[in-house]
Amino acid sequence: MAGGWKQRRAYRKAAHGKADRRAAAAVPAALLAVVLGLVTPAAALHEVRELAPTVAFLAAVLVLAFAAEKHGVFSYAGAIVARSGRGRPRRLLTAVFGAAALTTAVLSLDATVVLLTPVVFAVAARAGVRPRPHAYACNHLANSASLLLPVSNLTNLLAFAASGLTFASFAALMAAPWIAVIAVEYLIFQFFFARDLAEPAAKEPARPGPAPRYALAVLAVTLVGFAALQPLGVSPAWVAFGGAALLAVPLLRRRSITAGELLTEANPAFCAFVVGLGVVVLAVRDNGLGEWVDRLVPRHDDLLGLLGVAVLAAVLANLLNNLPATLVLLPAVSSSPGLLLAVLIGVNVGPNLTYVGSLATLLWRRILHTRDAAPRAGEFVRLGAVTVPLGLVAGVTALWAGLHLSGV
Repeated sequence: MAGGWKQRRAYRKAAHGKADRRAAAAVPAALLAVVLGLVTPAAALHEVRELAPTVAFLAAVLVLAFAAEKHGVFSYAGAIVARSGRGRPRRLLTAVFGAAALTTAVLSLDATVVLLTPVVFAVAARAGVRPRPHAYACNHLANSASLLLPVSNLTNLLAFAASGLTFASFAALMAAPWIAVIAVEYLIFQFFFARDLAEPAAKEPARPGPAPRYALAVLAVTLVGFAALQPLGVSPAWVAFGGAALLAVPLLRRRSITAGELLTEANPAFCAFVVGLGVVVLAVRDNGLGEWVDRLVPRHDDLLGLLGVAVLAAVLANLLNNLPATLVLLPAVSSSPGLLLAVLIGVNVGPNLTYVGSLATLLWRRILHTRDAAPRAGEFVRLGAVTVPLGLVAGVTALWAGLHLSGV
């Protein structure tokens, strides 16, 4: 079911090709920064060491998502979404929101964009409904629904390492903003795509096949492992590697995949890009940008301070992309968990305003182009112009309330 294995493989190759080009630019730029003395070798090496656990987790979770797909998790999710929709576009949108939010939270935003988006297209085609609202939901929730867990997004992992919070406390504080932002997105989608959602479905969905129980159980155990083992000092990367191994070994034994495919799915080029980007951002911060950003960042985590930081983060995400924006802002807010979490609301919700806000959005746009369903820039911005400001206000207000109730 699910949009075709070959097609999704082509999307991943496109993602890897983009990563290769980014790494080809970021790594030499990082080396050049060291050679020119913009950052000392010791500082660059320290930055690489700081980023190493995050990059290791990134590689592991990419393999985890790939192995989950090979076990049929996404095909099954598509069948459940289709069945839950019951041939009604609005119900289908609700099911897509649920699937995208959970996929993003557990397997990260890349899984939602690369693996779930084709599934949603296939579901919409089989149901005979217009795919626009459901495709847009995948992109918006890949960004905004990544607020919940430290493992939901690379930006979250970078911030989590500096936050001093436990896995459970991070999730507890971000649960209310996560729900608030998704609720705002859902209500706006109902009005923005009212015409598309008014069209009746042409076909009744088929019953889903058997659930991939082993894969779902491994994913559940992996998620519990993140929360249970982090307080014991176990890096999330090791837990993700364990989950990936449990899913990959049966596939390797059946020769459904090869070791080479696993290495490719770990996307070493993108990992190199993240490391190189970290060194480049460090050089830029140390040579003027850091002082400028520090002057702009509010010093108090009251409601206005949190909102100010979130808005600044959203603006920087749309100017620089959300990953460098996070790296630029972290040193200025690392002493305040509230401000740090507000930065995450900004860099995760903000990218829904422009294509360049996140790498996931750029890839989503490319996927839609391959399906002759390219999004219109004006429509994308108009939707973002409504969802982003309201999402920021809702998310920050929920965070502020949670901080006061928890005493953090």
